[in-house]
Amino acid sequence: MRRIRTLLGVAVAGASVLAGLPGVSLAAPTAPYTALTVDLGEHRTRPVKQSGVYDPSNATMDAAAGADDVFRITASLPDTSYVRLDAAPPTGQSWTAGQTYETAKGRDSVRARLALNDERTLFCTTATGSLTVREVTRDATTQAVTAFAASYVYHCDGDPAALTGEIRWNSSVDYVAALPDPTTADFGKLDLGDRPTKSLIVRSRGSLPVTFGGAGLTGAGSGDFEIVSNYCSNRTVTVGNGCLLSVRPKSTRGGLTSAVLRLPADTVAGELAIPVRADVVDGAKGAYFPASPARLMDSRSGLGAPKAKLGPGRTVNLQVAGRGGVPASGVGAVVLNLTVTGPTSNSFLTAYPAGEQLPTASSINFAKGWLGSNNVTVKVGADGKVSIYNRNGYTDVVVDVVGFYAGTSLTPAGFTKRGQYQWFEPYRILDTRTTGKGPLPAGSAVAGWVDFKADVFGDFNPHVQALVLNITAVSPQQAGFLTAWSGEGSKPVASTVNYGAGKVVPNLAYVQTVPCPSGGCGGATGAPRYRVFTSATSHVVVDLVGVIDDGTVTDGLRLRPSAPKRIVDSRIGQGLVNALSAGETDKVTLDSHDGIQEDDQVLVMNMTAVSPEKNTVLTVWPADAGIAKPSASNLNPAAGQVVSNGVLGVLGPNGAFNVHNLSGQTPLVADLVGTFYLYPATAGSTLAGQSRQQVTATGVTEYARG
Repeated sequence: MRRIRTLLGVAVAGASVLAGLPGVSLAAPTAPYTALTVDLGEHRTRPVKQSGVYDPSNATMDAAAGADDVFRITASLPDTSYVRLDAAPPTGQSWTAGQTYETAKGRDSVRARLALNDERTLFCTTATGSLTVREVTRDATTQAVTAFAASYVYHCDGDPAALTGEIRWNSSVDYVAALPDPTTADFGKLDLGDRPTKSLIVRSRGSLPVTFGGAGLTGAGSGDFEIVSNYCSNRTVTVGNGCLLSVRPKSTRGGLTSAVLRLPADTVAGELAIPVRADVVDGAKGAYFPASPARLMDSRSGLGAPKAKLGPGRTVNLQVAGRGGVPASGVGAVVLNLTVTGPTSNSFLTAYPAGEQLPTASSINFAKGWLGSNNVTVKVGADGKVSIYNRNGYTDVVVDVVGFYAGTSLTPAGFTKRGQYQWFEPYRILDTRTTGKGPLPAGSAVAGWVDFKADVFGDFNPHVQALVLNITAVSPQQAGFLTAWSGEGSKPVASTVNYGAGKVVPNLAYVQTVPCPSGGCGGATGAPRYRVFTSATSHVVVDLVGVIDDGTVTDGLRLRPSAPKRIVDSRIGQGLVNALSAGETDKVTLDSHDGIQEDDQVLVMNMTAVSPEKNTVLTVWPADAGIAKPSASNLNPAAGQVVSNGVLGVLGPNGAFNVHNLSGQTPLVADLVGTFYLYPATAGSTLAGQSRQQVTATGVTEYARG
């Protein structure tokens, strides 16, 4: 699923001088010049380790010419490192201005000597190249060389790439030099799908301005990188000033990859050749690992936290790594069901990475005396913990974990079922109000199944590990809870939806599945099956919003978790200009300023309705994708209620999603906690806003005691 939209904020060739570059403009050198420039380009780091421009402003320059015009120039740096160049004309000859000499490691009757080294003294076994003399001044009496200028080209041990530069000693001849900082764009080891940016400042370091042509990437791995900022192409940079180039990886496979960022210039080499490298790992980072629901915290019993209600302005740091089936390390984010019971005041909880600043965001909002829960995805912070903050009053808090996302490329020990997210247009797969069976009785469970259509890639059913569902309790006869699980084994202790009598309470849920047995599920052998239990008599509605696959299906998405960030608040005109009116559909458009990258497909949000005028229904779906408003709901707030639900909001091709409000005026708040991005290794050609998978059939069994 590829989302096509304009890359915002990318500078183009021919832009004006970039203001605010790090550092200050360097003063132009003045004649007579003493300088040594070294442009390593693509040449291996032998006999010198890096490019540089050396003159009295940054080095101690020591140069002299001896008998037979033997010349040496050394640039000594404050850190005791140095760069040295030795040159001598062919045997029996003298340097002549305007002449180009063929060079070798040692001189002979036709070749001049040219040698370079640094403090590592890694000398070349063989060396070839050329030296073009620009100026030679001699003492009128002794004929000793007193000033010298030349440019050189140098190949060490047969390296086809050239090391080039300029030599000046007491010279009046101007020169052009450009130096990128850093001199290479080496990303080191990174996970496939990560797209960090490396910025290089290219400064004019000679005595004359440098003129650049159009930058581009070449080499075997040129398709694995892209230029994202370019303030250098086709412009002239004055001495001491610089321009900015930025690159980033976009590899679709693992392994070592390299390219060369080429910037044509009027230097000796005719260009700057900047190596770009990355060691890309196709691993587990961002993949989902389902777990059997397990309780991590219950303040009523003292599990995972002190046995006491969480007080006003207080935070509990909950250990999640190493507990409840979550590995002790390598965890990027956890999927939690956060439950509030017995609050003494209207309030909200915020779950966020431990060790980070408390964000302006909420994870669950509640009124005094309320019982309810919300599914939240939380980036794991310092020491494998998440922090839970309570704003007002006192409340008991219960936390259950249902799965986690890997934070590194390594698959955690003992885990094999890593998966990726596949989104669906919301599809209703269960509604006890329309089955003719009536509400689900207290203490009973219903099993359901979903049969997915086979496509050109084969049967999808065997690839399903879990269903991502919006599960709603409708008009329960008394307070209670729903628990959703695979149906295999006994019912977990953890709850999925906590509800009060007579309410309409939804919650997002990640539910593991098992295949339907042969002859079961209306003949849909192998279709993913799940089970829902209720503690009190209630109608149950289940909407399919996504699937966790086995990591091998085309167009799988992985999670990029983040600290909570508010992206919509209609009360202040953020994201939405005003509260949503009755029957209104509005569009929320996001960009890089909201933390969105161009490969992001789905937003992981906590969406809150704030005191709507009437009982209403909120529905979210991709904008500008040609998709009609789904019949499914994301949030079912009552009049005057402040209530939240987890929402996986799919972005359309222009980076936007729609929100529809059924009744009354409804202020809306949305907090972003992560994004699902298209994982390059399994990326296909499906456009954004288009779900490839389709549901063929659904069904339920007879009610049974849970």
